[in-house]
Amino acid sequence: MSYKYLVIVESPAKAKTIEKYLGRNYKVVASVGHIRDLPKSKMGIDFENNFDPQYINIRGKGPVIKELKKYAKKAQKVFLAADPDREGEAIAWHLAHILNLDLEDNNRVVFNEITKPAVKEAFKEPRKINVDLVDAQQARRILDRLVGYSISPLLWKKVKKGLSAGRVQSVALKMIISREEEIRAFKPEEYWSIANNFIKKRKKFKANFAKLDGKKMELKNADDVKVVTDRLSGSEYEVMKITKKERKRNPALPFTTSSLQQEAARRLNFRTRKTMMVAQQLYEGIKLGKGEGTVGLITYMRTDSTRLSDTALDEISAFVIEQYGEEYLATTKAKTKKAKGSQDAHEAIRPSSVLRTPASIEQYLDKDQMKLYSLIWSRVVSSQMAPAVLDTMRVELEQNGVMFVANGSKIKFSGFMKVYVETKDDGKEEKENILPDLEEGEKVNAVDLEPKQHFTQPPARFSEATLIKTLEENGVGRPSTYAPTLETIQKRYYVKLNARRFEPTELGEIVNSLICEFFPQIVDMSFTAEMEKDLDNIAVAKEKWVDVVSRFYGPFKKELDSAEINMEKIQIKDEPAGFDCELCGSPMVIKLGRYGKFYACSNFPECRNTKAIVKKIGVKCPTCEKGDVIEKKTKKNRIFYGCDRYPECEFTSWDKPIGRNCPKCKHYLIEKKARGSVQIQCSDCDYKEAVQK
Repeated sequence: MSYKYLVIVESPAKAKTIEKYLGRNYKVVASVGHIRDLPKSKMGIDFENNFDPQYINIRGKGPVIKELKKYAKKAQKVFLAADPDREGEAIAWHLAHILNLDLEDNNRVVFNEITKPAVKEAFKEPRKINVDLVDAQQARRILDRLVGYSISPLLWKKVKKGLSAGRVQSVALKMIISREEEIRAFKPEEYWSIANNFIKKRKKFKANFAKLDGKKMELKNADDVKVVTDRLSGSEYEVMKITKKERKRNPALPFTTSSLQQEAARRLNFRTRKTMMVAQQLYEGIKLGKGEGTVGLITYMRTDSTRLSDTALDEISAFVIEQYGEEYLATTKAKTKKAKGSQDAHEAIRPSSVLRTPASIEQYLDKDQMKLYSLIWSRVVSSQMAPAVLDTMRVELEQNGVMFVANGSKIKFSGFMKVYVETKDDGKEEKENILPDLEEGEKVNAVDLEPKQHFTQPPARFSEATLIKTLEENGVGRPSTYAPTLETIQKRYYVKLNARRFEPTELGEIVNSLICEFFPQIVDMSFTAEMEKDLDNIAVAKEKWVDVVSRFYGPFKKELDSAEINMEKIQIKDEPAGFDCELCGSPMVIKLGRYGKFYACSNFPECRNTKAIVKKIGVKCPTCEKGDVIEKKTKKNRIFYGCDRYPECEFTSWDKPIGRNCPKCKHYLIEKKARGSVQIQCSDCDYKEAVQK
C-alpha cells in the first residue's frame, strides 16, 4: 500500500494504535527506543572539544535503521512522534540525524494521550525539534557517563569486578545506609500507656489517660503508672466535657509519576518497574473489542504535574453529577502541590476518558492492567469531588483528678471517600470510631483498666514507596529514573529486600564508605538536587549544557585523581564455612558474589566447586521425613520452602511448615502471616489455632 507520510514512534504497540487513527496516507513504524547512544566499550566523550559526545548506532539496531531509511526515502514527509518528554525529544533528534532530516522543519509531533482526537489534533500543529530539551537530555547522559565510567572502574580495581556507581544511585544507597546507621544507634526508651474501657447501654468504648490534676503527665515507668492507678477507686467516672466538631477531609490530587509509583507500591504491592511497565501498556493502547478498536487508556505516565486539562475537568464534573449527584462535586478547585524541581509540561496521569469506567472495560484488561487502571481512574474522579465531612467527638471523663479522653468520629458526608481513599505509608486507613451518646455531668462505669508497657521504636527502613517519596521531596533524580535506580542497587547486591524494606549489604556499605570518603559531592543531596535544577535550566534555555557539565567536571576530576592515588585496595575476606570440599578436600569458604553470599572451594581455580548457602528452619521434611526443610528464594526474591534432598524429594511450600501435624487430618501445619500476627493452620483441612501476636 502506498503512503505519503512516514510517522516514527518508539514502540510497535504505539505504532499499531496510531496507524489505525491516521488512515491510508500514513505509514507508522517504530524505532524500538533509542537508535544511537554513547559506546559501551569506552567513555565516548571528547574532553578536548567541549565534552562532545561520540554517538554511535546501538549494536543490533542496524536492521531497524536500514528499514527506517527505506521507508523515509519513499515518503513525502517524515514525522517524528516519540514520547512527549526529554528522552522522546532526544530520540527524535537522533532519528533526524540518521535520516538527514532538516532540524528547522516542522516535523515533531507530540500528544499526551493516544486517542483519535488527540493524535489527529497533534498532526495539525507539528513543530521543530526542541534543541533545548535535547541538550538537557544530553547533559544528563554525559554527567551520568562521567560518574559511572570514572568511578566504576576504580571500584573494580580497588574492591571487586562488576560494581558500579551513579549520580542518583549513590545518593539512594547513602540514604538507605544512613537510615540503617540510625537504626543501629537507636536506644529504645520505656514508656507506658493506660487505657480504660467504659460501657454505656451495652456499648463499649475506650478512653486513654490524658492528665493528672489538670496537667499532662508522661508515664515513663511502672512507678508513674502506680501514681495514677493509686488515685482511682471504684468504677464510676463523670463525663466532664464533650467537644463536638465538624472536620473536613480533602481528596488527594491526581497522580504524578512519583505518587503513582508510591500508591501502587502501598496498595497493590507493585514494584516500581512493574508499575511503569503496566502504565506504559495502558498508555500505548489496549484493544477494546470491535466497536472501539485499540485505544490509549491513560495519558502519558511520565509527569510531575497534578494539573488536568479543561476538557478532562468538564468530563469528570459531568460524570460525578450524573453518577453521584451535584452535592458530590467539588465547589472549589483543589490547589496543586509541586515537588522540589518538578516540571509542569504535561497533565497529571488520568484516564483518556473517565466514561471508560473500570467495570466497563474489565473484560479487555489483564489482572495487573485492571488493578492499575482502577487506581488511576478512582484517584482522578475522587480528586474533583467534594471533601468528606466527619463529625468528631472528644469526651473527657474524670475520677479523683485523673482524666481519660475518648475520641470518636463518624462520616457525616462521604464526599470523595465514596470513590477512593489514599493509603498511608504504614498501609493503614482511617477508620470510624463511633462513641455512644453521652451528656456532660452523667456518670459512666469503667469495666477494666489496661496499663501497657511500650518501648520507642527505631525509624523504619525504607520501602520502595518511602524511598521514592524522600528522593522526590529532596529533588534528587526524576520519577522516570527511580525504577532503574532501585533495580540497579539491588542487582549490584548493594541492598536486599527484607520484608519489602531495603536493607544494606556488607558490599553496599563498603562501596558507600568509599564514595562518601573520596567523592563527597556525588552523595551530597543538595548538590545532586542543584544539578537537577541546572538540567531544568538547560531545558528552558537559561543555561548552556557545556557550562553545566564543565562546572561539574572541574571539582569531580580533582576528586577522581585523588581517589586514584589514595584509595586503598580493599580485600573482602572470605569467611571459613566450617566444612571441607567434597571434591578435593580443601576447606570451603563463604564468598560474596553478585547475588549474595555462597560457598566456594578455597582451592580455586584448581577446584571450582560452589554451593548455594541454605538456611535450615529446624523442621524435618513432612513428605519424605528424611531431609530438612530449607528456606529458598525464587528469581524474584520470593521466599518458599523445600526439602534439601531435592530432586529425590520434591516437597515445596510457600508457607513455613512448623514441624507438627494437624490433630484432625494428620497433614502438616503451616504458619500464615498477616498484619503482624501469625496464624497456625493446616495445609490441607480447615483446622486453625489461636492467632499468636
